[in-house]
Amino acid sequence: MRVSKLFTRTSKTVPADEVATNAQLLIRAGFIHKELAGVYAYMPLGLRVLENIKKIVREEMNNYGGQEIMMTTLQPKDIWVKTDRWDDAKVDNWFKTKLVNGTELGVGLTHEEPIVDAVSMYLSSYKDMPFAVYQIQNKFRNELRAKSGLLRGREFLMKDMYTFSRDQAQHLEEYEKIILAYYRVYDRLGLGAITYRTYADGGIFTPRFSDEFQTVTEVGEDTIYIDEEKRVAINEEIMSDENLVKLGLDKTKLVKKKGVEVGNTFHLETKYTDALDLYYTDEKGDKQSIIMGCYGIGVSRLMGVVAEIFADDKGLVWPENIAPFKVYLVVIGGEEATASAEKLYAELTSRGIEVLYDDRDVRPGQKFADSELMGIPYRVTISDRLLADEKYEYVTRKDGQKTLLTHEQLLAKLS
Repeated sequence: MRVSKLFTRTSKTVPADEVATNAQLLIRAGFIHKELAGVYAYMPLGLRVLENIKKIVREEMNNYGGQEIMMTTLQPKDIWVKTDRWDDAKVDNWFKTKLVNGTELGVGLTHEEPIVDAVSMYLSSYKDMPFAVYQIQNKFRNELRAKSGLLRGREFLMKDMYTFSRDQAQHLEEYEKIILAYYRVYDRLGLGAITYRTYADGGIFTPRFSDEFQTVTEVGEDTIYIDEEKRVAINEEIMSDENLVKLGLDKTKLVKKKGVEVGNTFHLETKYTDALDLYYTDEKGDKQSIIMGCYGIGVSRLMGVVAEIFADDKGLVWPENIAPFKVYLVVIGGEEATASAEKLYAELTSRGIEVLYDDRDVRPGQKFADSELMGIPYRVTISDRLLADEKYEYVTRKDGQKTLLTHEQLLAKLS
């Protein structure tokens, strides 16, 4: 990719209607475009970041054993009526619509009912379980206050997984395996050390505690209390002496922090399977209820969290594994420098190294500023002066460290 061919442009102007750092920087860097409050379009660079995060999430869900599917956004009313959620006052952020013939539909904010309806054609025996299905799909929620950029949206990308188990023991075994997969996701995103499994209210899903995954940051909307020794936390919304006793937490060891919810998992029990008349036959031929769990990760929210936490006063600072490109290649000088840059661009690309090549005829300072705003992990500069010494300037975005490298040294660094 050449910067001269990008239709997007960077901007020095901070969007007047955005107060969140992640939204300001992502818009200025040309990664996203704001359609309306809580609704963002992803431009070429932003989509590359989003796809890299999806790749990590997908790999860990597949490694656990999840099977990826894609459900519909439009959902029929009847299955939601069966679970008493169509007119549930607790589900107050739902977009609903009608077909031209008057048929009422829901616009997907979650997929418990549709998932049960879909798998009912295939699940009948105890031998069919356990199994898990998941999707990575846009969700739509009519948030009262869409704010904080990608951290709270009306339209957002989410991974939602659903497990089906024959009993509580089997369900809990699968549940904890998925918890471990979540830890691996956050570790790979560079958030593991500041992300905590957090006991919280089950909301519209379950009367039991849910498990949120909260990333500590001052821009977070949630207040959590962390036990660093146990590496767990409790959400302020369920903070009570009774719940602390239930969870085995010592109030004197808890530290108050702000957090952003980047994932959640719920015990659904038999609420949805029973309501939609989905049962299985056990070894004795008896009909039994099916235990469900659901597991969400906010993929687009994770992009906002990473942008927020790893930014500095110059712009975005992407971890290498989710950055839109690994290298930002800058050329300064005349024909010889340009020819050398073209050759290096082709060589790196042929080696599978993703390069954003700034081939524009603009001031060097603008090229450097754009590379920093975009947050590309490594900047490589070719100039007439450097060519005379047969060196490249290699700069690490994370710490700004500059090194002069030979061709062979550069290839070794980037391999």
